[in-house]
Amino acid sequence: MASFEHEGSTLAYEVRGSGPAVLALAPGGMRSATALWDNAPFNPLSVLSDRFTVISMDQRNAGASRGPVREDDGWDSYLGDQLALLDHLGIDRCAALGMCIGGPYVMNLLRAQPERFYAGVLLQPIGLDHNHDAFLGMVDSWAEALLPERPDLSPETLAGLRDRMFSTDFLFAVAEEDVRRCPVPLQIMLGNDLFHPESTSRRIAELAPRAELVEAWKGEGEREAAVTALRTFLLQHAEEGL
Repeated sequence: MASFEHEGSTLAYEVRGSGPAVLALAPGGMRSATALWDNAPFNPLSVLSDRFTVISMDQRNAGASRGPVREDDGWDSYLGDQLALLDHLGIDRCAALGMCIGGPYVMNLLRAQPERFYAGVLLQPIGLDHNHDAFLGMVDSWAEALLPERPDLSPETLAGLRDRMFSTDFLFAVAEEDVRRCPVPLQIMLGNDLFHPESTSRRIAELAPRAELVEAWKGEGEREAAVTALRTFLLQHAEEGL
């Protein structure tokens, strides 16, 4: 993987294909990294790169990426890394696609710079629905594995990051009002488990003014149709933006 430096972080990324750009933000919670796309129902690096330029990255302190954890870090720290990658690659306009924690990442990008994105795709986004303790445990597990490698970090600093990121609104990174105001077309593929509640996917689809919901997409007999729907959605809105 290639890498670049941004505000004290070394961020690893991969680029495949050619055509309209798609920034693909991987699943995995705090371990979000390109390699984890291989565990998804489909890998956008594989199913889109014949028609799109697909960019994936390891988030800071996941996979091959490393960076500081500061007292005020939170969702916008990751936002800064993601926008810096697009700047580094000279990409002025793209789609943002995210699975799991990638859902809030996508919505935060669309909140911050909606004019930069021709479409957004959320694959089973995480969300808050009687599952707060599960998210705290997920971050604590990541922190427990990270601390032995990083003597510069403390349990207190990582607990602060956890609380800033996972004790907020239904989609964590943005509020319902941000979703209501989102001008970017959205495609949401339904979540249905503890970390990816069905209620979160449906609420985003209800709130966003230009949203479509795909309910069946993960099963063996559903994936091909879901990929076709994804490609059609991206191509339609990429062409509208030209």
